[in-house]
Amino acid sequence: MHNDSLHETQIHGQLSFPYIVYKGNIPAFFSSYPLHWHDEMEVIYIRSGQGIITVQSHQYIVKSDDIVIIPPQMVHSIEQYQKAQMEYYNILFHFSLLHYSANDTCYEKYFKPLYCHTKLPSPYLESEVDLNRFLRPHIMYLIENRKKSYTSDELMVKSNLFAIMHYITQYSSPPSSAELSLKNNYDKLKNLLLHIQSNYDHAITVKDAAAICGFSSSHFMKLFKELTGKSFSQYLIDYRLEIAARQLVETSYKIIDLAENVGFHNVSYFSRAFHSKYGETPSAYRKSTRPKADAP
Repeated sequence: MHNDSLHETQIHGQLSFPYIVYKGNIPAFFSSYPLHWHDEMEVIYIRSGQGIITVQSHQYIVKSDDIVIIPPQMVHSIEQYQKAQMEYYNILFHFSLLHYSANDTCYEKYFKPLYCHTKLPSPYLESEVDLNRFLRPHIMYLIENRKKSYTSDELMVKSNLFAIMHYITQYSSPPSSAELSLKNNYDKLKNLLLHIQSNYDHAITVKDAAAICGFSSSHFMKLFKELTGKSFSQYLIDYRLEIAARQLVETSYKIIDLAENVGFHNVSYFSRAFHSKYGETPSAYRKSTRPKADAP
């Protein structure tokens, strides 16, 4: 089974200081990070290159110095754009780091609306927009000082996070009825995504998937395509292939066994699908992405 949770529940950073800055590089290890969500606020800064970041069905082709804001519980993904590379930083922090209790005035006024999605900022901030320019100095401080976050810089980290939250809330507004409807549909879709995570190696029919979401099959197929940009069958194939790609790098399973592990019961079909997605055979992908000393 795939161990990466679509609903990330682990603490990012330390339990006593739930904050961390990750450096990412696509496609250095993997060409995508599929749909997922978590309880932390996330701010993504694009250092260089281009990539695709999708936030609740809105797809953005991002570039150097762009910023993407992802409130807690919002479904999103990161993937490669064509053949481009992208270097980026993820800043994640739990709201508990910046307030003392749920009755805190600042929590009720500024944090809770973002957590409950009753007020939202624009997710995609191109480099030249005002909010990007206001946020960038604080983001750059957090990136440049990420290695001493838990040693001597906690107060400066908090002060910069407060500044980031100040500007984000200033540029937030109530969602439209269409955005509220989209949120409700994604809340139902989350149940299916978690089911896929636990059962991707078994057959999952459209009828099964629709029932999990509480929709008719025809409505489900239309809605799933609108929410993810893919048909359900293509999403399931891509999800299995992404797991297979990781297993090719991280394990020494034989190709025929690996294919079976991820739900492909025909190794020839698996190889063709893998080549279509990644541009090379599973064997070639393993050789090109694993250190030579680790190759089976």
